[in-house]
Amino acid sequence: MSSYVIDSALFRDQFGTQAMRDIFSDGNTVQKWLDVEAALARVQARLGIIPQAAADEIQHKARVELIDLQALKAEMDRTSHPIVPLLRAMKKACHGDAGEYIHWGATTQDIMDTGTVLQLRDALREIDSAMRVVLDKAAALAKTHRDTTMVARSHGQQALPITFGFKAAVWVAELRRNLLRLSQMRERVLVGQFSGAVGTLAALGDQGIEVQEGLFRELGLGAPEITWHVSRDGMAELACVLGICASTLGKIAHEIYTLQKTETAELEEPFSPGKVGSSTMPHKRNPPACETVVALSRIVRSTVPLALESMMAEHERDKIVLQTEREFVSRTCSMTHAAALKMVNVLDRLSVRTRNMERNLHIQNGLLLSEAVMMHLSDALGRQEAHEIVYRVCMEVFEQGGNLKDAILNEPELKGRISAQELDRVLDPHAYIGLSGVFVDRVLDLPVPAA
Repeated sequence: MSSYVIDSALFRDQFGTQAMRDIFSDGNTVQKWLDVEAALARVQARLGIIPQAAADEIQHKARVELIDLQALKAEMDRTSHPIVPLLRAMKKACHGDAGEYIHWGATTQDIMDTGTVLQLRDALREIDSAMRVVLDKAAALAKTHRDTTMVARSHGQQALPITFGFKAAVWVAELRRNLLRLSQMRERVLVGQFSGAVGTLAALGDQGIEVQEGLFRELGLGAPEITWHVSRDGMAELACVLGICASTLGKIAHEIYTLQKTETAELEEPFSPGKVGSSTMPHKRNPPACETVVALSRIVRSTVPLALESMMAEHERDKIVLQTEREFVSRTCSMTHAAALKMVNVLDRLSVRTRNMERNLHIQNGLLLSEAVMMHLSDALGRQEAHEIVYRVCMEVFEQGGNLKDAILNEPELKGRISAQELDRVLDPHAYIGLSGVFVDRVLDLPVPAA
């Protein structure tokens, strides 16, 4: 049994993905630390700070397969330090005195923060890619069902007609904004950390800025204007943006979950023979994928307060916040990516039950079109007077039964105000979808933000 679901052989694919497990694995974490150390050595050799031969040897040996991870872990436990044991292991691996030039002018947090940012670059690339496919699938639904009329609901109750394409286009617009957020966030989050012990680069004298800028050019990261050792707003923004992305996915999943309920039955997540809904009720066709996405979105959102709390760092260095981030950064990325991939599958093979959508347009016997009736009568009666009369008629139909058409035609105050033929046109739900199609086209015509 695993102590946490992301690592569970049984449950890990519900709460994470292989791509994220690879990115945040121990082996890749150590490799990213070594990548930073190797890049630092290359830059410093070019600037004449350390010997070129030493940098070449560091580069050659900066491979995780040369590190005994079990021995490294034992030394981390013994020293209560993550990077010093790695530096000692690298010193042993390097020929001659090359190991003496590793980590020149750096501090532990520089290596670990930058390593994390390198992992986040890979993680965000995966998340962005998955979110783009979700958007594509939602856009395809919006286009296909541009004119598929269905019930719109407000406060959980039937409200007016819309089209399913309109509903999906709302998803598309939100997903597009999330891609824009992800893109804009990268500029602030994918920034390296190389500042020395307290952020002043004192150990490198007047070459500090040159080394810093060269290092981040080498790694393809942004260079900070000043240290962010205790400025964790970037990590907080990461959690907030991923929380928003996961919440969008969760909202879409919850909408499908709701519309899959037996009494509504307008949508259904993909079903294939062998998928079991219940160990005791053979008839059940549950929505487990959507339920999982909703759960994942809740968990990701729960990391946001923790990330904001981690901004409260002390003085010039504070390991408390780093330990906190170590717990939630990989988890947040893993669950967001898992939620996105699950929604790709759901939207790709979503069952849209148009017959049930049509059925549900009529279950209130015309009450769905009360606004249309009111607006039609407003020219003659005034809007407020029309509302009062139609409201009273609707409440009578709701409480006593019957249908809105007959009730309107039999209402004494409306005699001669509207004919049965006119009323049939007004009560046609397909004729009262407003600008649903126009809005679908408007959304689908907008460009997708660049990656």
